[in-house]
Amino acid sequence: MSLDARLAATDAAMTLALEEAAVAYEVRTAHIPTTPLDLAAVITVPFTPAPQPQPDPHPTPVAALLQRAHHRLLTGGWCKDALVDERGARCLYGAIRAESHGDRALESRGLDVLLDVITREFGEGIDSVPGFNDAWGDGRVPMRTLDRAVRLADARSL
Repeated sequence: MSLDARLAATDAAMTLALEEAAVAYEVRTAHIPTTPLDLAAVITVPFTPAPQPQPDPHPTPVAALLQRAHHRLLTGGWCKDALVDERGARCLYGAIRAESHGDRALESRGLDVLLDVITREFGEGIDSVPGFNDAWGDGRVPMRTLDRAVRLADARSL
């Protein structure tokens, strides 16, 4: 017998054994009374996440800005290809811009520190924060990079 023929015979035997086991299970448990389960009564998860407390702010303005942006992304969500998406989630640049409250100099310094961390970790090929943000399918790496930027800004006393 060829390998394909043996595999087909084994598959047929296993299918038959599984079907027999399913029938035997139904026969053995038919006498047990059951009531349908209403999942709405069992699953009681809040629809909106509970607000998380803001961590103690860093004493330096740029580190505090980046920390606030990180917290905003944790609580409000991360997105790509837009500053703010339809759910209210933000990209790295959008979170920094929102948390700078219109202070363009502070925003620029925060973006410079973040871009410095990005180029250190991922090379010189990335020329902007939005370009880095949009290169990822989920927010894990951008969020981790923003957290490293918070620590770098704090270490530089920015």
